[in-house]
Amino acid sequence: MTQQHENPLEGHPRYEKVSDVNSGSFGFVMKARDRLTGRLVAIKFLHRGDKIHRYVQREILNHKRLRHPHVVQFYEVFLTEEFLAIVMEFADQGDLFLFVQQRVRLKEDLARWIFQQLVFGLDYTHRRGVANRDVKLENVLLQSGHHLPLVKLCDFGYSKHEDWDSAPRSRVGTPDYMAPEVVRNRDGYYDAKMSDIWSCGVVLYVMLVGNYPFSQTEDNKMTEDLRQKQVLNRIVALEYRMPPDLTPECQDLIRKILVTDPRRRLTITGIMEHPWYKVGLPPNALTMNDIYLGAYDEAGLQTDDDIKRIVSESMKAHGFAGDEMNSSEFDAQYLDEVIDKELNNLGSSDAGQFS
Repeated sequence: MTQQHENPLEGHPRYEKVSDVNSGSFGFVMKARDRLTGRLVAIKFLHRGDKIHRYVQREILNHKRLRHPHVVQFYEVFLTEEFLAIVMEFADQGDLFLFVQQRVRLKEDLARWIFQQLVFGLDYTHRRGVANRDVKLENVLLQSGHHLPLVKLCDFGYSKHEDWDSAPRSRVGTPDYMAPEVVRNRDGYYDAKMSDIWSCGVVLYVMLVGNYPFSQTEDNKMTEDLRQKQVLNRIVALEYRMPPDLTPECQDLIRKILVTDPRRRLTITGIMEHPWYKVGLPPNALTMNDIYLGAYDEAGLQTDDDIKRIVSESMKAHGFAGDEMNSSEFDAQYLDEVIDKELNNLGSSDAGQFS
């Protein structure tokens, strides 16, 4: 539910508030207009001080490096008296969760159109070295197209970059979308990109079926903690029902993505080569990301040093010294510890068993 907030853009020289979008534990998002360009933007506001953690810097720098039509574009960060503000592209059709909820389930042609774009966006982020680690319907935004919606992957708060972040080790993300290797993980490491692919398979299933693959109706009578434990048990055991009304080709793709062993799971290249996925694609679509990767240019964007300085300044009220933030290190372990605490009741000493 959208909550009304005071206007932190009051008197801002460039941006003016249009409306509130949503709010959560992270802060809140406003729809705004850029007076300089006239375009609409989404601005996420995070309270300065103890509401800013070090992983925010990682989120912003990883997001900055992604410039693709199927990824929400990062524009800039700035400070107000009370907030760190992150300016991004505005998607005018809301998120995929609401889109599917309103329709109960999608026909295969529409689900394929959305899934194709999601996979193109994820392929690009992976080839740019970034794993999202929280792919879900709520993090897939939709923008008006000529006839069908355009897909924009968003939210890189849990993301990791292969070149400078520590290897993923924690159970991060949303339980219904977690890959088995993430559920089982205890002090080991997993391939976050292959876990993203599993989550894409869950997204595809939900679009087509209108339910999560590893949830059951009786789970709604349980407490949230117990429900999540049941879901995670089924993920590890690969217990889900394949609706018989899906075409054989579609069922085949889902089964090849929802594979417990990530080494045997279909890769993004394998998805793009699958007959169900390729239906309706233009001949040159599969080489599109080669073009975007080759054309990448950071000209006109804030520098990494500027972003680090701004995030550092936003944290000072919490007692962090500025020089803690301007090294090239990312304190990935800090985020991992935070997320582990949030999920500390979801596991047991036996890998994959939740009771």
